[in-house]
Amino acid sequence: MSTTILFIVLVCFFGLLFGISYLTSKNVNNETFFTGNRKSKWYMVAFAMIGTTISGVTFISVPGEVGRSGWTYLQFLLGNFAGYWVVALVLIPLYYKLQLISIYTYLDQRFGVRSYKTGSFFFLVSRTIGAAFRMYLVAGVLQLAFFDALGIPFALTVAIAIFMILAYTFRAGIKTIIWTDSLQTTFLLASLVLTIFIISKQLDLSAFKMVKVIDEHPFSKIFDWDWRSKTNFFKQFLSGLGIVIVMNGLDQDIMQKSLTCKNKHDAQKNLFWFSLAFIVVNVLFLSLGVLLYVFAQQQGIAIPEKTDDFFPLLALNYFGTFAGILFLLGIVSVTYSSSDSALTALTTSFCIDFLNLDTKKPESKFTRIKVHVGFSILMFLVIVLFRIINDESVVTAVFKVAGYTYGPLLGLFAFGILTKKKVNDRYVPLVGLLSPVITYIINANSEAWLGGYKFGFELLLLNGLIMFVGLLLLTKKQDIPNEDNATLPRS
Repeated sequence: MSTTILFIVLVCFFGLLFGISYLTSKNVNNETFFTGNRKSKWYMVAFAMIGTTISGVTFISVPGEVGRSGWTYLQFLLGNFAGYWVVALVLIPLYYKLQLISIYTYLDQRFGVRSYKTGSFFFLVSRTIGAAFRMYLVAGVLQLAFFDALGIPFALTVAIAIFMILAYTFRAGIKTIIWTDSLQTTFLLASLVLTIFIISKQLDLSAFKMVKVIDEHPFSKIFDWDWRSKTNFFKQFLSGLGIVIVMNGLDQDIMQKSLTCKNKHDAQKNLFWFSLAFIVVNVLFLSLGVLLYVFAQQQGIAIPEKTDDFFPLLALNYFGTFAGILFLLGIVSVTYSSSDSALTALTTSFCIDFLNLDTKKPESKFTRIKVHVGFSILMFLVIVLFRIINDESVVTAVFKVAGYTYGPLLGLFAFGILTKKKVNDRYVPLVGLLSPVITYIINANSEAWLGGYKFGFELLLLNGLIMFVGLLLLTKKQDIPNEDNATLPRS
């Protein structure tokens, strides 16, 4: 593909982002950066969240993974759907009752300052790594499609990619992101639908025949009932449920968007409608995966050893210039959509949870900007390191890391909401560190200890359970008085 065409596409794309940034950055303050002044329309938030939650991982990895595990990923997505409803009905009312900016402030009110810092720390680690993995994907594609031809090294490609995010988010933060993510979601959906259309035309398939081919293909098998398999239905469903509750409901990144809505009811409507759209979009990605393998088989194209390379290989080399442009727009859009909000959430969490920033003071703006730049640099370093050590499917790597780092968050919030007990706050950080270690040991020996059982994404639930049990061991004798217990409010 012509580097000139790619350059024009990228310039136009970033020109739109900076145009939106300019329009949304008028008369802003710290409250705008952190909460959007709580004036976002729920349907705008729901639409913007599609791009944020899909991410470059889904865009590249899910179609390729169809060749390994078929449509069993849909079992995981059904768990996601249920998880979003749990978040809407249980967590959203809690956050709005307490009027939180950082959701981890709840842990301070419920347990104490050390539990609070522990929860926020695990988020910072989890989201920094997760966002870096996602940005690594788009940097790799840009390197392959454009920067290699110019002789630009990968590290500089990453630096340019992250600088773009920093430049259009540092002023209005979450307010700008709601609008830029909506634009990026539009590009994502257009790229996905038009790519499916292009492939179906090259395969000479009508819409009806295309659906039939996908439905009858061996890769379209959904359910796996083998209890020892990593793709067993119950493992996948429960894992999908747990991961959404933790990686969305207990994640400052996703919740920060929902908390920009005017009130609790708007935030809940946002999640209800988004959960439906999320399933539909992912079904399209799975359908795309089947079509990619059908096309490769028909054309005699060798399947790459790394399935993450499969979709980029076909899109950039076999589907024509227009499809290549669509692919580039899609992957850049979804990755920036998830990465820009992650950077803003990291800044928010660190400023509120560790610096105790007074958002009402004008001078705190400069501290917030310094933190924003600092996390940009940290993300750059993590991406370059990941480039050196990565040797497995990105989608597997992301959820493997999340299974260890988000587990303590799940345990902390579950214990806080489901019980009225106090804990010895002093030792919570120690339990938080031991929980992932114990989880790793069990996972490494599960086949020998559990009769051949292999953990999948449900590792997150095990981690959360271990944290929950650890908190039980730290329980104090007296219960929290009812008037001081920040438990779930009634709807």
